Amino acid sequence: MDNHGDDGDFAAPETLEGQNWPCLRQFCVFLENRVGRLNQLMRHIETMDVRVLGLTIVDSVDFANVRLIVNNTDRAREKLELSNFLFSESDIIGVELPDDEMPFATVCTALMKAEINIHHTQVLRYNRAGKSAAALYVDDVDRAVKTLEEAGLKVLTEGDLLADDEFF
Repeated sequence: MDNHGDDGDFAAPETLEGQNWPCLRQFCVFLENRVGRLNQLMRHIETMDVRVLGLTIVDSVDFANVRLIVNNTDRAREKLELSNFLFSESDIIGVELPDDEMPFATVCTALMKAEINIHHTQVLRYNRAGKSAAALYVDDVDRAVKTLEEAGLKVLTEGDLLADDEFF
């Protein structure tokens, strides 16, 4: 199979970058639990072209799993592969938190009504027009996106994270 159009010009393969795909990617990086290892990871990932927007660590005696959300998934993946870190990826949902007294309860209630389980969440380094955001790892991404949008909540795309804005 070739990648040529009808007129013989080369057509680049379709990618999700730049599209409004309603999911973000989370990297889960396996690290030995020893002094300086997290610093090594951050020095490889966090540069001018990749901003870490979410970071959580789940550790045990011998190892740690570092969950990362970044603004440039393709570039972060390339850096992780080149630096030989062991990692996996998963789809997560980014959602702008509403301007009300109980923003997390609002998000959780919408998902609970649809019987969607939240496995873990983290607050993102994100600030648009005074609004912050959270990332959610759920058991049904498609239903969760639809549910959040029907509840009037803004679901974030990677394009939202790539745009220059008021990061704190």
